[in-house]
Amino acid sequence: MKIKQFFYGGDNLGYLLYADTRALTIDGGAVDEIMAFVRKRGLALTTVTNTHGHGDHTTGTLQLAKAAGAVHLDYRRFADGDTLLLGGETVTVRLTPGHTADSVTFATDACLITGDTLFNGTVGNCFSGDLKAFYRSIRLLMDYPGATRVYAGHDYVAASLAFARHLTPNNRAIDAYAGRYDKNHVTSTLDDERAVNPYLRFNDPEIIRLLESKGLPTGTEYQRWESIMSVE
Repeated sequence: MKIKQFFYGGDNLGYLLYADTRALTIDGGAVDEIMAFVRKRGLALTTVTNTHGHGDHTTGTLQLAKAAGAVHLDYRRFADGDTLLLGGETVTVRLTPGHTADSVTFATDACLITGDTLFNGTVGNCFSGDLKAFYRSIRLLMDYPGATRVYAGHDYVAASLAFARHLTPNNRAIDAYAGRYDKNHVTSTLDDERAVNPYLRFNDPEIIRLLESKGLPTGTEYQRWESIMSVE
């Protein structure tokens, strides 16, 4: 399965997944660019869907479905583990509430399309107010293999790495991560995130020491998650 990343609206990222001649879009706000790519490659865009309901992610969805004659799958109707087939290959839907109560992630054998749940270098704001659900979602994504590529809903890499350096100035992995950043194709691996992203490092001794220095609870894994989410 192949993946094409599209930029729109400043820092938004949308995706076209395709195998053989079948294609699926996720957060397809770059309508004209997506349709041009589909026509150039001779693809049949059969399905459009979203990672969550914020307007910067749903913009263009119905327009794209109409232009392509595609089926619009409402992300809110997915159950965890639902699958979509593309040219004999599988995309699995994972429910990942936290950023919003209805956020979902799309998983292939090589990548995660995470919307605003997990960014490259950080995580989304917990607009749902449910930190426990967000913790479970991040934990679920962390259990995927380290080589799995993360494709997020925005390019926040520069600000995310600046914050990571602020919290952990001696972490040399941040410089290596920055060196791999490509503004024309924004991605990272889960191993990259485990080395740099403070919100995936809540069990790392460096982060635990940081939390303890701020007088924040670290006794359980969830307390460490809750504490790192409160750090500014």
